[in-house]
Amino acid sequence: MRTQYLFGTLFCLNLLNYIDRQALYSLFPLLQIDLQLTDLQLGALASCFMLVYMCYAPLVGYLADRSSRPRLIGLSALLWSGATLACGAACNYISLFIPRALIGVGEGGFTTIAQPFLAEHYPAKKHASVLALFGLALPVGSALGYMLGGLIGHHWGWRIAFMAVGIPGVFLGLLAWLGLKDVARETQSPKLRPTLKDYFPLFKNKPFLSVCFAQAMSTFVMGGLAAWMPMYLHRYLGWDTAQAGTRFGGLVIICGAVGTLLGGKLAARWIEKSSTAYYKLISIAFLAALPFCWLTLCATHEALVLLGLAAALTLLFIPTGAIAAALVATTSENIRSMAFALNIFIIHLLGDAISPTLVGWISDGWSLKAAVFCCTLMLLPGIWASSRTAHSI
Repeated sequence: MRTQYLFGTLFCLNLLNYIDRQALYSLFPLLQIDLQLTDLQLGALASCFMLVYMCYAPLVGYLADRSSRPRLIGLSALLWSGATLACGAACNYISLFIPRALIGVGEGGFTTIAQPFLAEHYPAKKHASVLALFGLALPVGSALGYMLGGLIGHHWGWRIAFMAVGIPGVFLGLLAWLGLKDVARETQSPKLRPTLKDYFPLFKNKPFLSVCFAQAMSTFVMGGLAAWMPMYLHRYLGWDTAQAGTRFGGLVIICGAVGTLLGGKLAARWIEKSSTAYYKLISIAFLAALPFCWLTLCATHEALVLLGLAAALTLLFIPTGAIAAALVATTSENIRSMAFALNIFIIHLLGDAISPTLVGWISDGWSLKAAVFCCTLMLLPGIWASSRTAHSI
């Protein structure tokens, strides 16, 4: 029962984590008109969040290896929810930019801690399936963010949309602070807690770094698609804000759920037969996703666009559980929070901290279609890194 309560609380927080993060993107057309913003400025709202998110992760990873993780989780939720509410009160670009960046502090704190904390409560053979189920919050929460942002923004305005998605996190943050227990930290001797030199081997851990790099390339692509596909559908298919947000959100829910759960099951079964299963699954899924990404951009018929997008999203979500399980498998428990923090830093530094802004920049100078195409090419080095590791182990 304690494990179920832990999973339920963390999953709900993870769901809100992605709802609050992604709601912004459905509101891009409304913000652009109301605050008179360029595509570059809109992209920078996504990038500022990621820059703060990734830079804060190592600090909270260091704290999490030494202190009560439930309190850090609760405080993180309260912080990102409060910042989301502040976005709804923005009166100009700067007053929107600053709280958007602060959301990165709260969500960076939660994401760094939650997965390794959860993994400690399950046997190793269940890590891929459990972490895939936990990762289901990414597509579902992202989709709900698009849908809620688009619908509420379309009918009641972007300010109400930010406030509606921000309020629930306040209550869940208090629940995590008061209801979760960190038995491992409470019983751990101070002598067993890691020192800074204990983290140095992470930088020589080739399988760990390979997973981080491959995930970074996927994050680059997913970050670009997450930020700009609602706008892409708005421009090229003529959908309004509500249609683009809800339909793209619906695709993310269905395809993300199918891909994440299917990938978790495949990884859990394959790892019993091959020690390189996680890396092979990553490379195969990314390679298969590329043609469908390009079909989405080349097609002019609405049905083909949606078909290509659905297949690409499903394949991009398949490695979710394998990536998380590989990170757990390649690191020791006493430094795992910092390992996940370093992973967050790498994947966002090379990934979605820069891709939304780059897509916006290329779009301003060329076209949004060309910008998204360039974004998808970053899957190629991810395929190379994961397949190379699979052959070298």
